[in-house]
Amino acid sequence: MDIIKMTELDLIQTKVDLTSRGSILEYMSKMLYHAGYLNDQKAFLQAVLERENHSNTGLENGLAIPHSKSSAVKKAGFAVITLKEPLKNEDWPSISQSNQVEAVFLLAIPEAEAGSTHLKLLSELSIRLMDQKFLDKVKAVHTRDELFKVLESGIVEEQVKDENRQIKSSDKYIVGVTACATGIAHTYMAAEALEKAAKELGVKIKVEKQGANGLEDKITAVDVANADGVIFAVDTKVKDKGRFNGKPFVEVKVAEPLKNGKAVIEKVLAQPQGVVNESDDNSQTGSAKKGLKSELMASVMTGISYMIPLLVAAGLMLGIAKLVWILVLGMDPGVIGAAEYNSAGGVVQFLHYLDSFGNMLFKFIYPVFAMFAAYSISDRVGLVSGFAGGLFAAGLHYTFWGIEGGIPSGFLGALVLGIAAGYISRFLNEKIKLSKNLNAMKPMFLVPGISVLAIFILNLFIVDPVFGGLNKMIADAITSMSGSGKLGLSAVIAAATAFDLGGPVNKAAGAIAIGLSADKIFPLTPRVLAIVIPPLGLGLSTMIDKYVVGRRVYPDDLRVVGGTSFLLGFLAISEGAIPFMLRNPLITIPINIIGAILGSCTAVAMGAVQWLPLPAIWGWPLVENLPAYLVGLVVGTLFIAFANIFVRNYLIKRKEAKK
Repeated sequence: MDIIKMTELDLIQTKVDLTSRGSILEYMSKMLYHAGYLNDQKAFLQAVLERENHSNTGLENGLAIPHSKSSAVKKAGFAVITLKEPLKNEDWPSISQSNQVEAVFLLAIPEAEAGSTHLKLLSELSIRLMDQKFLDKVKAVHTRDELFKVLESGIVEEQVKDENRQIKSSDKYIVGVTACATGIAHTYMAAEALEKAAKELGVKIKVEKQGANGLEDKITAVDVANADGVIFAVDTKVKDKGRFNGKPFVEVKVAEPLKNGKAVIEKVLAQPQGVVNESDDNSQTGSAKKGLKSELMASVMTGISYMIPLLVAAGLMLGIAKLVWILVLGMDPGVIGAAEYNSAGGVVQFLHYLDSFGNMLFKFIYPVFAMFAAYSISDRVGLVSGFAGGLFAAGLHYTFWGIEGGIPSGFLGALVLGIAAGYISRFLNEKIKLSKNLNAMKPMFLVPGISVLAIFILNLFIVDPVFGGLNKMIADAITSMSGSGKLGLSAVIAAATAFDLGGPVNKAAGAIAIGLSADKIFPLTPRVLAIVIPPLGLGLSTMIDKYVVGRRVYPDDLRVVGGTSFLLGFLAISEGAIPFMLRNPLITIPINIIGAILGSCTAVAMGAVQWLPLPAIWGWPLVENLPAYLVGLVVGTLFIAFANIFVRNYLIKRKEAKK
């Protein structure tokens, strides 16, 4: 492939006098920006730096290949510089401790590109740079014109065979899978390193690349049947791992073959970590085993990533139904769910059911979260018990058991039960040993059956009583405040409402607040404001963070859900902000509570009064002293937005300083 199509003379510099990784990346990102490859230089640089924190892009033989896939990239390409003085490992960390970076290739890939010719060209570049003679030519040139010609030649010379090196013949055949976080450079370079090492050892190998292009050089059933072992050089979850069941394996980081590919191959043939069993976590031993903290974080993030599409879809259904109901039909949104519209026919019935469908989907947010949180820990055997735990967290058992007034455990229950389901299922899967004839009973009958029973007992005797008791204490505390000053009571109601975003504490506060309002004791002003302030504030923070601190402080998945959260805030659906709370409750919950208190108390102090339970935007005209209400709304929303941005930016900077 002609890699020169991916760069130009303005993106090439030689013998540059820069002495730090940060200054080099900033310099090269500016090159790409001025050449028209980027629409936002700062955003791209931030994405590259975040990628650097994930794993080292310094390799060996004086080479570094930083790269990022970002929405800030307009068209795919790469910049290249050689340095006047090499950078030591402490200045640019590399997979080889002795590496001193002399040549840097910065790859820029549009976020939307996958499976394109551009990515194929960039993967070709990654592989080409593994050729020692080609890389030596790159480092040896003195002018950018000379370097351009080296790249333009596009020729990788065949390596001269070393006559003194004897390659042992072997009938061994192994297969491998490589996959890095972005699916670009390391994926292909690790595959190339394994292929080179196998050639030197006289071992036959086939490597499947699970990258941004999808599955390349896919390993077939015949390949697996003939293989003596399998190598997983990965930083992500292996796709379709079950096809390798029964094969000896070694699992290492994707960078490991670049350090010593021969050692990895020799290990899988002589001392494998175990035998692959896709339904058995024994296939994740040795160096592949995660620490408890990273495993728990991965579990939460996996649950959130699978929950977000459901949350977005549910919000979209509700939004369409309610907005058409109001704007097109001009009907009262408070009655859209009334049973009288079950057989109304036409658009009215359609919107009535669409709204009900959206509400139904929201009921399954916690089951989906808990199910995939368990899946992250124990793989497929944890799905059923995780789902059961999520059903308990959502309170659906009270509906089926006919218990009125039951208080579900909400997001805390989903966290506890989902993680517990994962560890229980993994423990059972590891400890239960059956003969080959009965082995199918384990994942299909024994593990799900016992783990679901364990989750039932855990929820019945611990999770529900603990969080139910906590909710009762909060409700009693709110009731005892009914005779207190209006600002004190407003603060308590707002704090409880914002605590768990539609969960049991929120609902307990709602029951008390509505009762006080019905008896004309205290208006619903703090309650209705505290419903909409958190989702509006969190959603707004994802939109303005780069303008406030010059960088994105949220990962891509939360930026996507931020827009949904902002929209749902106007519809008075606070659940849109749940992913933020699940990702980092120690940040999100306190800020939500403080923002809700500030906004609600500001509005109440200025004289805003709302007696009706209508927190959505169409209820705002019914507020007495609407300007005061809106001032409180803005105060709370802006506090949550800016507090989240500054706190998260501080944590990112602190993490960077430790690197």
